[in-house]
Amino acid sequence: MTLIVTGAAGWFGRAFLDLLAQGDPQDVRVVVHHPADVPRVSAAVPWAAIHVADLTQPGAVADVFAGVRECEVVHAAGVIHPRSVAQFERVNADATRNVVQQALAAGVRRFVHISSNSAIGTNPGPEDVFRDEEPYNPYLGYGRSKMLGELAVTQVLSEAGIPGVILRPPWFYGRFQPDRQARFLRTVRSGRFPLVGDGSNRRSMVDVDSLAQAAALALRADTHGVRRYWIADAHPYAMTDILAAVQQAARLEGLSARAGHLRLPALAGMVARRVDAALQRRGRYQQEIHVAGELDLTIACSVEGAVRDLGFEPASDLVEGMRRSYRWALQHGQDV
Repeated sequence: MTLIVTGAAGWFGRAFLDLLAQGDPQDVRVVVHHPADVPRVSAAVPWAAIHVADLTQPGAVADVFAGVRECEVVHAAGVIHPRSVAQFERVNADATRNVVQQALAAGVRRFVHISSNSAIGTNPGPEDVFRDEEPYNPYLGYGRSKMLGELAVTQVLSEAGIPGVILRPPWFYGRFQPDRQARFLRTVRSGRFPLVGDGSNRRSMVDVDSLAQAAALALRADTHGVRRYWIADAHPYAMTDILAAVQQAARLEGLSARAGHLRLPALAGMVARRVDAALQRRGRYQQEIHVAGELDLTIACSVEGAVRDLGFEPASDLVEGMRRSYRWALQHGQDV
């Protein structure tokens, strides 16, 4: 049985490879997008075969699966903050269809797809929580592309009778964080992070190591058909509590943290969302505006289904999790 992992150099991918490295060597093929990622991935799982591939190209995907007779797949490759809106669909939808179709031809026995909360959108109010079988209501271009990716996985696997699991994580934190998350930690610590509205909106978050564990559980779970699960911490957090946890974690790690935040009215979030939508209609994407438009929205979910069916154990101590984030960043030279 060959295990194929796409998006291996990403935030989740690195956490998942680290988990694999703690077990016995196995037949693993990992896929990265850039040659520069090869040394880092090779150091994590030296026994793995590494492929540099553009998964939007069917021929490149066929090369990844060449010679495979039976496989399991963890598909995590995707784009969150692209150069242009057109990349969303090419990478998150078209490439996903390429991978699941080729996996089927290569004898896939189980397929785990890392999706996103954005396929379902935002909650109608701060007290609402999403369950596993919510209707699609994608949030702008990214959400639509992740929805299309989910639909591709569901269609191909369901028609073939192959079991699959779609995991929907919200906002990540934890080890292997990219520079954008380090910037978030740094801005909160300095007291300059914008708190839009009164901060009562709630956000689910997930420790990336918990998400990696959930993917491993999904590979082994006795589920049938194509199932969808939210993967997050045990409960959502109010935005004010998230910022307080980041500041407390910084202090516990010996860093200074300035009390307070840059307060902005809820109108600022509404304006950012309208500008973001207008830019995306024109094919343009601007990361800061997109993120600002989400800051006063509630994106909260329940993980009851994953706990029940997968044996998932959600994290519950955000301060400790953020301490690990700071610790990892300082050990690896990130500016936090």
